[in-house]
Amino acid sequence: MFTGIVTDIGEIRHLENRGDLHARIETSYDMGSVDLGASIACNGVCLTVVEKGENWFAVDISAESVSKTNIGGWAVGGRINLERALKVGDELGGHIVSGHVDGVAEILKMESEGESTRVTFRAPADLARFIAPKGSVALNGTSLTVNEVEGRDFGINFIPHTKEVTTWGAAGVGDLVNLEIDTLARYVARLAETV
Repeated sequence: MFTGIVTDIGEIRHLENRGDLHARIETSYDMGSVDLGASIACNGVCLTVVEKGENWFAVDISAESVSKTNIGGWAVGGRINLERALKVGDELGGHIVSGHVDGVAEILKMESEGESTRVTFRAPADLARFIAPKGSVALNGTSLTVNEVEGRDFGINFIPHTKEVTTWGAAGVGDLVNLEIDTLARYVARLAETV
């Protein structure tokens, strides 16, 4: 489990297809405190540490994960949002995030609003009904509040701090981002179907 509060920006240092995709990611985490087998959210995708060094860790990524996320667009030198798994007693500053990406959203529009940036996303048709105004979503592993929803499109406001401590400061129109629906929204929708 994660909170959607990004704690590091990693850099992809190596990618190799070995049947599954093998990625080596540079990080500022103290890797002495990260066990092999630990989970780290990489752009919102829960991945397992299979190797590690002083300032890096490696993960194996299944074809299923590549097909359901934006990982297929990763390139050496690319930067990604990182978050270590939640520990009992940690502050829950965002919302409960599983790291199980539901689909990929596209950035349609970006507009400055003061120092913030208003971004409009388009969700996949099968996920749009789970997104509600003032609800939560995780985009590239970042817990965010939805401002408005119109059909498949929804808006998010990025404050300067978020743009500085995540990869959102480098986002652009046309980017594909990992989308995880709020678990509570999914269960509420499921209950409504059964009533």
